[in-house]
Amino acid sequence: MMKTVDRRRFLAGSGVSAGAALLWRQSAWASSPAVETAYVNAKVWTGQGCRIFSDAIGVSGTRIVALGEDAVRAGSDRRTRIVDLDGAFVTPGFIDSHVHFVMASLQLGQPSLRDAADRADFERRIAGAARDLPAGQWLTGGNWDNDRWGGELPDRGWIDAATPHTPVAVVRYDLHMVLLNSRALDMLGIVPGIADVDGGVIGRDAAGRLTGIFKDAAKDMVMDRIPPASEAAIDAACRRGMALALGKGVTQVHEAGVDWRMFHSARRMQAAGALPLRVHAMVPLADWERLAAIVAEEGRGDDRVWWGGCKAVFDGSLGSRTALFYEPYLDDPSTRGIMVTDPEALAEGMLAADAAGMQLAVHAIGDRANDMVLDMMAKTAQANGARDRRFRIEHAQHLRPAALARFAKQQVIASVQPYHAIDDGRWAVRRIGPDRLETTYAFHALLENGARVCFGSDWPVAPLDPLTGLEAAVLRRTLDGANPGGWYPQQRVGLAAAMLAYTREAAFAAGHDTRTGSLTPGLLADFVVWDRDLTTIPPDTLGTAQVLRTVVGGAIAHG
Repeated sequence: MMKTVDRRRFLAGSGVSAGAALLWRQSAWASSPAVETAYVNAKVWTGQGCRIFSDAIGVSGTRIVALGEDAVRAGSDRRTRIVDLDGAFVTPGFIDSHVHFVMASLQLGQPSLRDAADRADFERRIAGAARDLPAGQWLTGGNWDNDRWGGELPDRGWIDAATPHTPVAVVRYDLHMVLLNSRALDMLGIVPGIADVDGGVIGRDAAGRLTGIFKDAAKDMVMDRIPPASEAAIDAACRRGMALALGKGVTQVHEAGVDWRMFHSARRMQAAGALPLRVHAMVPLADWERLAAIVAEEGRGDDRVWWGGCKAVFDGSLGSRTALFYEPYLDDPSTRGIMVTDPEALAEGMLAADAAGMQLAVHAIGDRANDMVLDMMAKTAQANGARDRRFRIEHAQHLRPAALARFAKQQVIASVQPYHAIDDGRWAVRRIGPDRLETTYAFHALLENGARVCFGSDWPVAPLDPLTGLEAAVLRRTLDGANPGGWYPQQRVGLAAAMLAYTREAAFAAGHDTRTGSLTPGLLADFVVWDRDLTTIPPDTLGTAQVLRTVVGGAIAHG
């Protein structure tokens, strides 16, 4: 528990502190402002490396100005506010490097179908939610998981009788598939003869009847027709989402860029002085010229919200059988997945956006998709010349062994989500078999080959909670309890490496490592105070740790 410290004893103290070895970092800050707030009597994991610890942090304004008790004491005076952390554990603020923040925040007020156990439960939950809505109001959200009830896809016939006046559009939890009921199809003008969509799948039964299922580009087509939420509703939802994030120790998020909503919402909040955490706002690659014009006119933002990253989606997902593989799916040999974006158009867009100085991030899940994107990135870099690009592949999920070394060689960041491994591990073997899974979610192999790896959640696909991600990366125990020793345990990583992927490496992936990601003098004062030492408790109890205080830019944002 945090408590008041004896100021005179602290200022008069002497002796060598645990942070004394870090004093060389103080040279650049010899003339820095006096310490305004001294956080002392702590165990501080600095995020500068796997095993670099200290015991005190000195903050002035928004930045860290001293690290280690001796340095903090030397920079303190009678005006310094001293906070005794009473031995608490401190980490840099965690960074979630892949979220769909507006989408997820809006879903906080919608029904959850994630743990619906069977068809009857699925139908019952939607019927109950529809009863609570005014007629004509859209029922969205969902996050249903058909693999919980054996894999059968839901059909609009399941829910039509219970939702005659309520349009329903509920997404599968991987965000690559949506179910619409008949009322929604009617309101959106979608008729049985609708043409197929390039890069997408429209579900039809043997008689050609629309089932209500739309995958990938077809999903985007129907979702784009649904009346959008207002700016006020989006901002209110994001405030709820940000409060949730800060309570989980997350001080920075990277928006995965499927639209512009987070870009605009974060900018509105920042303009009003009400953005409580940091946002790296990526936008669709197709809009790179629009983004480049904003950069030319306004720059790339500030320390609270910044931009310059473009995101594209190349293939689908494993759960929806739309991730692009070399070999067919075992449980549906008729498909090897799909290309959501035309590869020629993607390569042209990447080349042009990169030439304009934009950062590129591309969603790739299947092994063929990852190889093709790595090829495109190599050609882009070769054509446009050397520079600090920080290319990202989002998910980098299923890799052939030959691809593992390419990430480091090409300086491509693997932006991955550990929770997906323990979730998909319940059923992935049915999709592609055990051999192809040897290098699935290959976190250890990527690190061993020298790749830079950052972690995220993919919220709302997975919980917005870095502790669940840490536990998944370290233990790889699937959610069904079937793999107590770890699912493909050779791909487990150590806790310190996992924490670095959530802090220093995630900041690097956003081009923000000179400002955030570690507790280093000169960097912004983003840190979390925990009720227990994450580095010493059993890994399977990580999820029980609680945030006592979250600090963003030197100000208390939670706790």
